[in-house]
Amino acid sequence: MAKCQVVRMIQTYLFQIMLHAALSGINRGPWWEIIPQELRLIFAIVWFFVNLLVLAVVLYLAGLIVVGVKRALFSDAFIISLLGTVLSTVFFLFIPYNLLALFLSVFAWLLLIKRLYETRWLNAIAVGILAMIIFLVVTILLALIFEILFIFERFSPFIILML
Repeated sequence: MAKCQVVRMIQTYLFQIMLHAALSGINRGPWWEIIPQELRLIFAIVWFFVNLLVLAVVLYLAGLIVVGVKRALFSDAFIISLLGTVLSTVFFLFIPYNLLALFLSVFAWLLLIKRLYETRWLNAIAVGILAMIIFLVVTILLALIFEILFIFERFSPFIILML
């Protein structure tokens, strides 16, 4: 298969997954069943790197705002997002208690932010909270652009409380 065909197929399946999420009232089964078996590994790898890049950009922006230009580097944000994602995945895979895995994951993320941005604990917490807020705003803006904001209707009380 040509590279362009694979990219077009992945784009098609991403669109189908977004459509499936928008039509979640119709019980059609899990979203990963939309993707053909032979493309699931490629899709998972592409999904991982897209999420990694988005997370790195969000952490970089939050780091710029909280710790400044000299200490917040994009390479550090990328390393934080890579190691944080890997560690969180390992915690949730191998620790049977989800609450303990969650606390370890949050601690690992904050420790990575603290060490790589060379800052204090409170600034690391501020970077984490600001990154979540930036991610939420970007998600809502993308939903507005793609006109799929009605997906957030079931979460609207929580979003209003957060704002």
